[in-house]
Amino acid sequence: MTFASLRIGTRGSPLALAQTHIVRTKLALGHRIDLENLTVEVIKTTGDQIQDRPLSEAGGKGLFTKELDSALLANVIDLAVHSSKDLPTRLPSEIIIAGYLLREDPRDALISHTGQTLDELAPGSIVGTASLRRAAQIKRRRPDLQTTLLRGNVETRLRKVREGEIDATLLAAAGLNRLGLKHHISALLSLEDFPPAVGQGAIGITCRSNDPETRKALDPLLDQATGYALMAERAFLTTLDGSCRTPIAGYAQILGDELHFYGEVLKEDGSAFVCVRRAGRALDATKLGADAGHELLLRLPQGAMGSL
Repeated sequence: MTFASLRIGTRGSPLALAQTHIVRTKLALGHRIDLENLTVEVIKTTGDQIQDRPLSEAGGKGLFTKELDSALLANVIDLAVHSSKDLPTRLPSEIIIAGYLLREDPRDALISHTGQTLDELAPGSIVGTASLRRAAQIKRRRPDLQTTLLRGNVETRLRKVREGEIDATLLAAAGLNRLGLKHHISALLSLEDFPPAVGQGAIGITCRSNDPETRKALDPLLDQATGYALMAERAFLTTLDGSCRTPIAGYAQILGDELHFYGEVLKEDGSAFVCVRRAGRALDATKLGADAGHELLLRLPQGAMGSL
């Protein structure tokens, strides 16, 4: 294999394909090779096939990655493109996260049937989401609103809002931007009130740990600051042993050579939460995130993850 011959694995959703197109284009430009030499392998994941229940009831985040991992291990693909928030805290030992592209907008976006903001929605309005974190944060801010399970790709969720099946939904601003759909956004939610899921807004790339050529090919695409931020966020999540089963938020920003981190765990009904902050050298990202997770665990009642 050379840089002119890479096989890229991806899920088949419009957003996954849009993100893969970004990676493929950057690879082609960075190495001055034809796009046709960078083949795309669309792989259906278990998570894409489950639409009738929350992923937390079906096995968690690995449902979006295990088939891509299998394709890497079987040498069917050389790299896989992921929404970083879908990456589980633990990967097979033979697979590594090579790095991340420059992070897009990490905020959540509200899309409402009437174009209203979250504070303007009428009491009792129904907000659809598949995320325990988003549901808990909505209830924290507006306990008078109802939340309901909403699965499907971005276009499906937008259609259900447009047709009035639900009053509103929350989606990642980054995904809407990448799909050219930001005109649907009714309001962007602040990072202070609605801190995002770990990794939200960042495209992550995995490859085999024993494949230095692919890792070298990816180097020009990767953003160091985003890498430090995700190291802290993922260390926080790993310490909490977090998955789709607990409402957890974590976000790190890099300012110069300093890293600033905020994390929280919420009760599912939004009635309580525990938060933690850290600041320090970006080079200490993993330690800062892990320390934040340990502090939060000490402050939670024993056995209270997800229920406080």
